[in-house]
Amino acid sequence: MIRLFAYIIVFACLPAGCRKPVTPDLIRDRQPAIFPDYSDVVFPPNMAPPNFRIDEQGDDFLAEIGVNGQILLTYRSSAPEVCIRESAWRRFAGEHAGAEYFVRISVKQGGRWVQWKDIVNRIARQPIDPYLVYRLLYPGYELWNEMGIYRRDLTSFGESAVVENKSLEKGCVNCHTFCRHSPDTMLLHIRGKMGGTVIRRHGATVKKDIKIPGGRHHGAYASWHPSGKFIAYSAGDIKQFFHLTGKKPVEVFDLESDLIIYDVDADRIFADSAISGEKYLETYPDWSPDGKNLYFCRTGAILKTASPDSIRYDLYRVSFDPAARTFGTPECIYNASGHGKTVALPRVSPDGRYLMCSMFDYGNFGIWHPESELSLLNLTTGEMRVMDEVNSPDVESFHAWSSSGRWFVFSSKRMDGLWARPYFAYFDPETGDASKPFPLPQKDPNFYEYFTKTYNLPELIKAPITDKRRFYRTEIIPIRKADR
Repeated sequence: MIRLFAYIIVFACLPAGCRKPVTPDLIRDRQPAIFPDYSDVVFPPNMAPPNFRIDEQGDDFLAEIGVNGQILLTYRSSAPEVCIRESAWRRFAGEHAGAEYFVRISVKQGGRWVQWKDIVNRIARQPIDPYLVYRLLYPGYELWNEMGIYRRDLTSFGESAVVENKSLEKGCVNCHTFCRHSPDTMLLHIRGKMGGTVIRRHGATVKKDIKIPGGRHHGAYASWHPSGKFIAYSAGDIKQFFHLTGKKPVEVFDLESDLIIYDVDADRIFADSAISGEKYLETYPDWSPDGKNLYFCRTGAILKTASPDSIRYDLYRVSFDPAARTFGTPECIYNASGHGKTVALPRVSPDGRYLMCSMFDYGNFGIWHPESELSLLNLTTGEMRVMDEVNSPDVESFHAWSSSGRWFVFSSKRMDGLWARPYFAYFDPETGDASKPFPLPQKDPNFYEYFTKTYNLPELIKAPITDKRRFYRTEIIPIRKADR
């Protein structure tokens, strides 16, 4: 009774929080429509409250949240938006981690109260990494010069800029990558007049030109070796092609690409015939958690006469000796082309048991392919499966594991087919199954209906990126002046 009393005190201050409970005149045998869709999902215990809007017609709205039949949180208003106080949700989620909870919604329609079937969710015991880093930009190409990399505190609704290209002479900022989910070892890429790869490690920040001496192409799609001593890159000739009609307005292809390695300690870039050369195109490197293997995507050299829809990549793995800085013989671990598909963006789980990737019909850049789906490879059994439990009829693309491997985040265009938003899902490594995904909670439930930028390359990190002003002003800007 003491705990229940504490909840009542907290929520007595909410609008209409002291009104008497209502008795339903009619009970519906279906769940109510809400936006965003926070129903039948698993939430982290440390995430901001999942505010939502009740999408049922009515004059008065009541939302009751509880556990084991007890109503603990109450919201009632003439507006359909349900915004839960952060401190109250933090307490509720923390005390009921590992338990199911219900959301009971009643709507007053034509003078009668209609109660809907309970929405049932669960709060996991395992927390998620508390920060999400992503790039925000407009989905078209007309306003590409307005973009930035931002950090969201997942335990609240706080967002702050890491770097915005308005301070970098409108250059493109992208490829933010972290070593073992740590902001202390990270990099990001800048294109344009102030171009280069900005690398932060051991408290120092430098800007490097990641390119093989004498080579034509710069490094992109980076992956940190878990030791922090090496960075794998794809160095390619990236081209964009535009269609006049159809559901795929843009195609992005590599006409050439190899993998290159930057030895951070030695400040040296090197290549190896196992992962580079004229015979194949290699891209999207990702190190195994133990650093002994490098996963990547590969296809044969592209002929000038080749049709874009004939280009398909397979999934490869190659062993690596960090001491000798040498690679073994690459092996194909999933023949996607043999199934009429192409594979991209391999990401190995922190425990090394699974590899998540995206698969679509052709090419190596799936963000404009509605058929792009997340797939999961069991690295023990070799079984690849499409993750039907998280996919939608529209684009699923960039994805990243949490440091625990219990959560992952990915970009999806399922809301409207145009803007990508970050979605989260709980993952059970024992079964290899994921929960129903849910979008990043926002303070205003209507946020996704008016926010016109797309979320690109979401990455989870364990701590905030600190000292951003120094990162901006004393490292990036002076390098530009020195180059002149």
